[in-house]
Amino acid sequence: MAQKEAAAALANLLSRVARYSVILGIGGSALQSSLYTVDGGERAVMYDRIQGVLDEPIGEGTHFRLPWFQTPNVMDIRTRPRSISSVTGTKDLQMVNITLRVLSKPDVEQLPRIFRNLGTDWDERVLPSIGNEVLKAVVAQYQAEQLLTQRDQVSAAVRDSLMKRASEFNILVDDVAITHLSFGTEFTKAVESKQVAQQEAERARFVVMKADQERKAAVIRAEGESESAKLISEATKQAGMGLIELRRIEAARDIAGTLSKSRNVVYLPSGGPNMLLGINPTQ
Repeated sequence: MAQKEAAAALANLLSRVARYSVILGIGGSALQSSLYTVDGGERAVMYDRIQGVLDEPIGEGTHFRLPWFQTPNVMDIRTRPRSISSVTGTKDLQMVNITLRVLSKPDVEQLPRIFRNLGTDWDERVLPSIGNEVLKAVVAQYQAEQLLTQRDQVSAAVRDSLMKRASEFNILVDDVAITHLSFGTEFTKAVESKQVAQQEAERARFVVMKADQERKAAVIRAEGESESAKLISEATKQAGMGLIELRRIEAARDIAGTLSKSRNVVYLPSGGPNMLLGINPTQ
């Protein structure tokens, strides 16, 4: 009898434990489905089956929701980079391949509207389209050569236009930069030919300037020699043969000084018309 009562009590206890376990499991599952977490750099947009998308974005932390009735959609609000490439024409009808690097993020206050109109992949839907549109509109205002010489101005124009266009979709553009710029083969060859022609023109200009300077130097040198000859002629008329004798003595002294410093053996003839040491001024 005692064993039957003990068995009945054990069975009753196991039944209660099973019943409570089911209740706890259902309660835990309901509690878990009622909680959701928004990490740092993210915001949640709540979709309610009765009210639709709620107008207030939900910040970071752990929050409650009504299971099945409410669905949180977590969106990243951090700045993200994206490359946009486009092949477009310039003002002088040259084709150019240009690539932009765009740093953008959604407007936090307008996240519900962004989610309602564009979804969570707003950057995939909007940026490639408006990026190509802005690039084609801006590049068409410049000639191909200006894209190289005025690259900062072109980049600023693209940035201003893209910021204005993206604001219509509640997207904030932090920075825009041109990372790649290339032209067609024909234009590249034309630029190389132009550079070669400019280098040849600079070289020809240098040759002309050099010839002009040499001509001026020759004129100045001839004028100096003419003036020197004139002065010597006048001095000779005034001083007679004494000036010539003085020049011969100075020349002989220079020759003797040079020969005395030489280590080689030098043989001098005893006389002759080619040696200044043996000239008699009276002859």
